Amino acid sequence: MKDLSRRRWLSLLAATALTTSMLAVGPAAGAAAPVATATAAAADPTVEEPAPLPPLGWNSWNTFYCDINEQMVRETADSMVSSGMAAAGYQYVVVDDCWMQDTRDANGNLRARTDRFPSGMKALGDYIHGKGLKFGIYHAPREKTCNQYFANLPGTSSNGFETQDANLFASWGVDYVKHDWCDPRGTVTEQAALFKKFGDALKATGRPIVYSINPNSAHSNTAPTYSGWGEFSDMWRTSEDLDDDWSTGCSPSADCFVGITEALDIIEPMREWTQPGRYNDPDMLMVGVRNTLTPTENRAHQSMWAMLSAPLIAGNDLRNMSADVRAVLTNRDVLAIDQDPLVRQADRVRDDGDAEVWAKPLADGSVAVALLNRGSGSRQISTTLGQVGLGSGTHSYRELWTGATGTTTGQITAQVAEHGVALFKVSPGGTSQPPTGTTLVSSASGRCLDVYDNATANGAGLVIWDCHSGANQTWTATDGTLRSLGKCLDAPLDATAGTRVQLWDCNGGNNQQWTFQGDGTIRGVRSGLCLDVDRNLTANNTAVQLWTCHGAANQVWTRR
Repeated sequence: MKDLSRRRWLSLLAATALTTSMLAVGPAAGAAAPVATATAAAADPTVEEPAPLPPLGWNSWNTFYCDINEQMVRETADSMVSSGMAAAGYQYVVVDDCWMQDTRDANGNLRARTDRFPSGMKALGDYIHGKGLKFGIYHAPREKTCNQYFANLPGTSSNGFETQDANLFASWGVDYVKHDWCDPRGTVTEQAALFKKFGDALKATGRPIVYSINPNSAHSNTAPTYSGWGEFSDMWRTSEDLDDDWSTGCSPSADCFVGITEALDIIEPMREWTQPGRYNDPDMLMVGVRNTLTPTENRAHQSMWAMLSAPLIAGNDLRNMSADVRAVLTNRDVLAIDQDPLVRQADRVRDDGDAEVWAKPLADGSVAVALLNRGSGSRQISTTLGQVGLGSGTHSYRELWTGATGTTTGQITAQVAEHGVALFKVSPGGTSQPPTGTTLVSSASGRCLDVYDNATANGAGLVIWDCHSGANQTWTATDGTLRSLGKCLDAPLDATAGTRVQLWDCNGGNNQQWTFQGDGTIRGVRSGLCLDVDRNLTANNTAVQLWTCHGAANQVWTRR
């Protein structure tokens, strides 16, 4: 059974006491008549599997528990875009427990709580999709969801309704399902059978839907007992719920919440289970949740989940996060470790008690190395190239939080703060540099995005010009920005279609955040408009501006 901590249990009881009387038994007055059968959405033929890399997203539970509603979820989707998280790769907006009524309609369909989601879940999914994001939802395979179980409400189990529920979710445009076994009963065999049944139903819809399961067996925090979850799910929980603590002191055999360090100990022996499309899930991120963890702990938490190739599902209030929390969640170098296509879970290659060394091979032949300080007080931690799986000779390294670079022929050493980590990417060969610059070539003219006359004053305009690879045509993608001459590509805060883009001091604003789209366009995060060569002209010194995205050649840019 998923025991709730006192804090979480009291929050859940409070939310339930306020809202149970509002649960509708039938359709709300004025609501549309229920649909007799839900039609599955058509499959996207370009998608081979729903999660070829660990999913990145957000879930409502860690901060909001049952205190959720349509407006909050929409605002969160807005914030995922405006904060730069979407540009960094986060895409799933997942509505956890307490979204549904506790009985089905006359046709057996699940129903949203109309007091919280008056527009319905299909409309919510449409809104999320309209932001370029993906929509996730919560369900349970046994009699009740966690809220229904602990609040002693009737249940809305998927058992016996698998095909109907899967088709309903697909018709709503659901892209991610969290399936939570919140019941003290059920052997691993029984759980596997029901989880597989619903997973098969999701696949039969033809819609690529990430399938996340939370088995009851994960709640004991014991050694791994079943390696087969990946045969029918994309990700599976490996332990009890994660608490917003560095360590809870939970015994490995106890049924209790775990801290970051306990979660690492539990998941470490399961490393062979992780592979492309199949992910050990040590639970959702606690970065920025109630601001309980220190900035140092937040960086260590994000780093270690990335080292595990774990799904990174944020749980903080995206609408009100600090700049430091945002910087942790959107660090592109750290996210690249998590999203490395080799999809290997790191190995703890040395354990000296409070000092640990973890190593993760990467697809480009490099190795990610985490020097983790679990204990109190700062300490120096070292490892050798051989210990982390690298050969002899000169190797370059870069620390991914500070940007510090260097070379070594033997040891990697860092002074690591209490509850902190030093995270390195170590590569064979010479010097390690930050990501190199690129030129951006307009498909319409073959000319390059250029800072006119090498100007560096704020407000300097952008044009196209014959490509020459000079510094004023060299752009570096860093944390969602595009940088040249030490400044950022910037759109004025009130920019509309036809507003010229400019160079400006980098300030972290979303008007300096840009996303590369699959069709070759470059979209401004704040404006939603695309980089556009004025009137499709092709001559040198033609202005570059913002315009409604249409994908014509004057909005298509090639990196080289």
